Amino acid sequence: MVTERGLQVLQAIVQDYVETREPVGSKSIVDRHAFGVSAATIRNDMALLEDEDLIVAPHTSSGRVPTDKGYRVFVDHLARIRPLSSAQRAAVATFLEGSGDLDDVLTRTVRALTRLTGQVAIVQYPSFSRANVSHVELVDLGGRMLVILVTDTGRVSQRIVMLPDELDETDVAQLRARVSVMITGRSVRDGAQAVTEALAADATPSRLEAGLRTVLYVVGEELEEFRQDRLLMAGAANLAKSEADFRGSIYPLLEAIEEQVTLLRLMSDMVADQEGLAASIGRENEAFGLSEASIVTGDYDVTGARARVGVLGPTRMDYPTNLAAVRAVAHYLSRLLEDDDTSR
Repeated sequence: MVTERGLQVLQAIVQDYVETREPVGSKSIVDRHAFGVSAATIRNDMALLEDEDLIVAPHTSSGRVPTDKGYRVFVDHLARIRPLSSAQRAAVATFLEGSGDLDDVLTRTVRALTRLTGQVAIVQYPSFSRANVSHVELVDLGGRMLVILVTDTGRVSQRIVMLPDELDETDVAQLRARVSVMITGRSVRDGAQAVTEALAADATPSRLEAGLRTVLYVVGEELEEFRQDRLLMAGAANLAKSEADFRGSIYPLLEAIEEQVTLLRLMSDMVADQEGLAASIGRENEAFGLSEASIVTGDYDVTGARARVGVLGPTRMDYPTNLAAVRAVAHYLSRLLEDDDTSR
């Protein structure tokens, strides 16, 4: 049974190990923390923590380091999430000010978060299956056409398509009208279905119909892209800087970053607390092949769709600081996207 002082010792070990990367001994705890007891008493507390598999000795006669279970107890019961400083908050606001469309906002978000934490920053795109197509624009470029799609959640797609035949202004206006009637005001899911049905139907061979089908193929692909879950990341190079914190290879993490599917599944499975924060630590990620990594996330909202932003790194990470950074960025991102949606 771990005593209250034992939990305070665990907190000290986690904090000191994260700060120094060195195993923590009883004398170090007495010197650095005001427990008011002897090193022998601290050693007894550490023995109880070791019995509970909360700390472990990495080498014979060395100090102790937290286990994954110890980090979990620390995060759930001991960590004090400090708010960001006014300078840090101002830096986030400045970095995100002047953002354009959703892609730009999320790109700036991961860059800001990786600067704040020194970890790999991850942001999940909201699910746009229920978003509505708010605008369609076709711009004639002379033998080519720029196809622009906009949703009511701020997602913008731009694709250039090669046309089978030259079209005049009247043709382009007709194409624009037909595509707009087909998908504008519909959800992304329903719009994609309407495009699929139109492409499956028999068409009268003509220059206009050939152009329409060419455009619809592109529109259908973009709407399907809107429906796909995906991530945006920054700071992968930070893994190399912390490679010493991984007992094995960092290759599984790099592979997960590249493939995305594993991280999407992991982030979807994480259970958030009342503040929308969640942490998955070390061996809790074993089923995903990431048993030496931790991920911390926060929920953000955009037009009723919820998604997550977070950081990925070694289990020896500064959880209170990372949780605070993720929480602040998630809140700022929600407000920014809400204000942007209100202004449209």
